[in-house]
Amino acid sequence: MALKECTKKEEANSYELTVSVDGETFDKAINAVYKKQVKKINVTGFRKGKAPRRIIEKMYGEEVFYDDAMQDCYPDALYEAAKEADVKIVAVESLEALEAGKDGFTFKASVVVEPTMEINDYRGLEIEKKSTEVTDELIDKEIEQVRERNSRMVTVEDRACENGDTAVIDFEGFVDGVPFEGGKAEGYSLSLGSGNFIPGFEEQVVGHSVGEEFSINVKFPDDYQAEELMGKDAEFKIKLHEIKAKELPEVDDEFVQDVSDKETLDEYKEELKETVAARLKDEAEKDVDNQISDKLIELLEGEIPEAMYENQVNDMVRDFEMRLRSQGMDMKTYMQYMGMDSDALKDMYRADAEKRVKLRLALETIANKENIEVTETDLEDEYTKMAEAYKMDVDKVKAAVPAESLSEDVRVQKALDLVKSTANIK
Repeated sequence: MALKECTKKEEANSYELTVSVDGETFDKAINAVYKKQVKKINVTGFRKGKAPRRIIEKMYGEEVFYDDAMQDCYPDALYEAAKEADVKIVAVESLEALEAGKDGFTFKASVVVEPTMEINDYRGLEIEKKSTEVTDELIDKEIEQVRERNSRMVTVEDRACENGDTAVIDFEGFVDGVPFEGGKAEGYSLSLGSGNFIPGFEEQVVGHSVGEEFSINVKFPDDYQAEELMGKDAEFKIKLHEIKAKELPEVDDEFVQDVSDKETLDEYKEELKETVAARLKDEAEKDVDNQISDKLIELLEGEIPEAMYENQVNDMVRDFEMRLRSQGMDMKTYMQYMGMDSDALKDMYRADAEKRVKLRLALETIANKENIEVTETDLEDEYTKMAEAYKMDVDKVKAAVPAESLSEDVRVQKALDLVKSTANIK
């Protein structure tokens, strides 16, 4: 396989490659196709699936297996041609066979390639690091969250409803004096202040007491999901049966013993300080990385092919589909449940995909400018880390992750480490 010609087209990052596949490679591909298809071919005088290749070619023409064989050859041939032309193909727009015969075949490919980008001033980036100080307010906030998780609902009888309460109600809704479908329920537990009901509904329940029967008036939003109710005025008749309030545990030694393995409140607070300190440090480091990423994206110059964004979106959708399957759900069911189609799903990932593509290009450009190289030791270290992380044998990791692909990832990480090491982090 060899690159015969590489021509840059008028469109940015578009090339036309003319590639030849030698006779030996083409013949191997033809033979592989023959072995797959011969089982389905009936030839008089031979048992089904046993007719020699030369007999089939004599009957149907020597080109009988060409198309399928060429399809099998295209990926490797394009890969080798791209390496020879020193370009990275990100999308194939068209393939056209020019000539084919026993000596091989030649084809023309219109491709989109990874762009050549520019980036400057990436050393010495000004970065402001988030505070990692563990304050008393943060510790109190942590304790409040634990109290919330250990709260219980108790019945209230000596006061009217307040925001934050749960009101157990019967209700029935009317539009123009006529009940509407889905507007009635009995013994419904409504969390007041949650905003789960029509605007104005929960607010008008506040202030009422157990045993009261009353009416409230609301207006359905113009974008309400039920078209027949959009923008309509409605009256709801309500009966309040019960008021429940959240009761939080007292913060004392007994509470500490219930929620941790510590004996006293002071011991618990010390443990929380360590936990919060570790979390703040991790959050600060991630924020530094995010700031660096954003600044590198801003500094990146060049025209990025739309195909690179599409490829990244598709990769992210495939990853999400695999996660769904691991949880026992398929993509079709998920989209039906969420009320979205494939275009909406892709739109959900679009912004993050664009950021990933730009950051990757920025770091690859930096790696090129800095002549960053990846050694065998670097690769071995990375394979070892992956094996430990996934609890797999190193050889199995190597078989699953090609060295060339991993080398690119390590090189990009080295570029990020360089930028971070030279940044002015305050």
